[in-house]
Amino acid sequence: MSSGMKVGAVIITMGNRPDELRALLDSVAKQDGDRVEVVVVGNGSPVPEVPEGVRTVELPENLGIPGGRNVGIEAFGPGGTDVDILLFLDDDGLLARNDTAELCRAAFEADPKLGIVSFRIADPDTGVTQRRHVPRLRAADPMRSSRVTTFLGGANAVRTKVLAEVGGLPDEFFYAHEETDLAWRALDAGWMIDYRSDMVLYHPTTAPSRHAVYHRMVARNRVWLARRNLPALLVPVYLGVWVLLTLVRRPSRAALRAWFGGFKEGWTTACGPRRAMKWRTVWRLTRLGRPPVI
Repeated sequence: MSSGMKVGAVIITMGNRPDELRALLDSVAKQDGDRVEVVVVGNGSPVPEVPEGVRTVELPENLGIPGGRNVGIEAFGPGGTDVDILLFLDDDGLLARNDTAELCRAAFEADPKLGIVSFRIADPDTGVTQRRHVPRLRAADPMRSSRVTTFLGGANAVRTKVLAEVGGLPDEFFYAHEETDLAWRALDAGWMIDYRSDMVLYHPTTAPSRHAVYHRMVARNRVWLARRNLPALLVPVYLGVWVLLTLVRRPSRAALRAWFGGFKEGWTTACGPRRAMKWRTVWRLTRLGRPPVI
C-alpha cells in the first residue's frame, strides 16, 4: 500500500533512443501504487513521442547530464518540492519490477535520515551486475544491500528534501562524478545513502570509456570534486592516490594524455563554490568503508 509519499521521475534524453525510452516509460507507468509523475528532458534535442501525461522539456543546447537533470528537478517545482521522491533513470534503462516505486516509498518512510537510494543495475540478458555499478569498495557481491557513500547517476531515488537543503547536481561537471559531489554534500548535511540490490534497473552492459570525453572529464571533475568538497589537507592525498591508480591501470598513451590534460584543466579552471566537508563527515565516510582519499 502506498505511504502517501509522492514520487516523480526525471529522464534526460538525446532523442536517439526512442524505442528504449518508450520501454522505460512503460515500465514506470506499470509501477504499483500511486501514479509516478514523469518529466522527460530533451538535452539539446527534440523529445521523441511519449505517452499522454508525460511532461516534456526541450532544451536548445546540451547542458550535460547534471545540467539536464537539474532542469528536470525544477520541473517539479523549486528543488523538486512538488513531490517527495525523485527517481533519476537512464533513458536506455528499464525498471525490472513493478514494485520499485513502492519499495522507495517504504524505504524513505521507514528511515527519516535516508536521503538517497542507489539501485542495482543489471544486464537485461545475463542479469549480471558490473563491479563498477556497485557503489562501494567491497563490490564482489552485488546482491548485498548496504549503506554506501555514493550512488549511481542513472538509477537512483532522491528525497527532495535533500535537494532543497544541499542543492542539486553541479552543472559545471557536465559528465562524470556529479553524483559523488551531491553524495558528499548530502552526507555532510547528515543524510544517509543506501545501495539496494532489490531495486533493479535493467541496462545493457557498457563501458564508460565509450564516451569520447571520458578520460578528460573524469580527471578534470576528480580535481573539481576534491577542490569543492575536501578539507585542504586531504586534497593532495586524494588526488595523489588517483594519479597512482590511473598509472597502475596502464591506459593507452592517448587516454593518458587526455587524462593528464583534464587533470591540469581541473586546477586551472573554476569549479564552482567550495564547501569543505566537516572532519566528522570524513570519519563517517571512513566508517562506511570509503575514506575520502580513494
